[in-house]
Amino acid sequence: MIIHALPVSGGILAISPMPGAGGDVEGDLLHIDEWRPALVISLVTAEELIEVDALQIGQHVQDHGARWEHLPIPDYGVPGEDVIGRWPAVSGFVRHALLGGGRVLLHCRGGCGRSGMVALRLMIEAGDAPDEALARLRAVRPCAIETEAQMGWAMAARRQAAVFQRHAE
Repeated sequence: MIIHALPVSGGILAISPMPGAGGDVEGDLLHIDEWRPALVISLVTAEELIEVDALQIGQHVQDHGARWEHLPIPDYGVPGEDVIGRWPAVSGFVRHALLGGGRVLLHCRGGCGRSGMVALRLMIEAGDAPDEALARLRAVRPCAIETEAQMGWAMAARRQAAVFQRHAE
């Protein structure tokens, strides 16, 4: 399992395939342990975890000193209402961890679409210019973000920031 990392807000934000996607859940979890994340966010569905016998990811991550969040998003999809409702709290925790120099790992099945979408959203929310953030992200993971809907959800952070800025003026 390869972890694709880039600096964001003083910390490290990374995306990767799902532990076990290549057939070695235990080896992948050991690799994550060695990388020492403050937070791991699983963006796969429970069914995807079951398919590769990786239901233990959350418990393993927590047992090794990191926080774990499960934000299930269907493959090639965007967040549903349940994830959107939890997003402000999770995003805030991620940005806090990054500002403190922490490491945050996002994973979906292949480490491309869903992970790239969430990484780009977080980068923009952390203050990166959208086009520059996308270029930096795709420099480390060219397949990041696979659909127009995913790009739209990631870029919505910019539109929200612009709305807040107009109200402040």
